[in-house]
Amino acid sequence: MAKGKDVRGVVILQCTNCAQKNFKKESRGTSRYITQKNRHNTPSRLELRKFCPYCYKHTIHGEIKN
Repeated sequence: MAKGKDVRGVVILQCTNCAQKNFKKESRGTSRYITQKNRHNTPSRLELRKFCPYCYKHTIHGEIKN
């Protein structure tokens, strides 16, 4: 079987709120989730509302380049 272009690819979601705070020294890190998406049905970047353990609240996690 050929494993060329996978329709369902692995996507990394990163907290957009923590990514902006990453330049400050008091930031402990960034929240990241790993999920999958169908590249034919959703070609645009994925944004989901997930819980961030560093912000202690639900924030928008956007797809980053992996």
